[in-house]
Amino acid sequence: MEIVHYPHPALRWKSKPILEIGSELRSTVAKMFELMYEAKGIGLAANQVALPWRFFIINVTGEANPEEEFVFINPEIKSRKGSVEGEEGCLSLPETFGQVRRAEEIVVEAFDLKGHGFEMELEELPGRVVQHETDHLDGVIFPDRMTEMALKEIEADLADFEDVFRRKQKRGEIPSDDDLKKTLRDLELSM
Repeated sequence: MEIVHYPHPALRWKSKPILEIGSELRSTVAKMFELMYEAKGIGLAANQVALPWRFFIINVTGEANPEEEFVFINPEIKSRKGSVEGEEGCLSLPETFGQVRRAEEIVVEAFDLKGHGFEMELEELPGRVVQHETDHLDGVIFPDRMTEMALKEIEADLADFEDVFRRKQKRGEIPSDDDLKKTLRDLELSM
């Protein structure tokens, strides 16, 4: 398992709801927390490790501590209030940052790894991270939320990611987009 980089097709994939919580999902979540900490991240969606399933993990401290780790399975943002702009980055777009407008406060509903439903009211960094990761599950990346002017500032970064990805495909280090999409479809069916 590894974090995929833009423009991997998984980052544009609309995730399928999780129908069963079992040992395979728990194992995947544990690996994702390890990857996230290694990459110095605070949130990671299943799409970012090329899995087409509707869940993500967060720990806004960025420090390995089970008390601060949250798993959101089949999350739904039920309400949004206010609006605030802030800087965002993404483990699938390393070292790239941009200003993104998000709701100031949200209410999110999801299930945990035990299958228990929960609701959280979030604001500030936790609210921003949950909105960012929920976007991933819908195939939306943070540059999609930036203003045209702000997007111009990172266009060169996006072009570089595209160039590196396509060169790796030409060398056979990464499968073709069609093969990657087929794998995602097969994974959806395996759920």
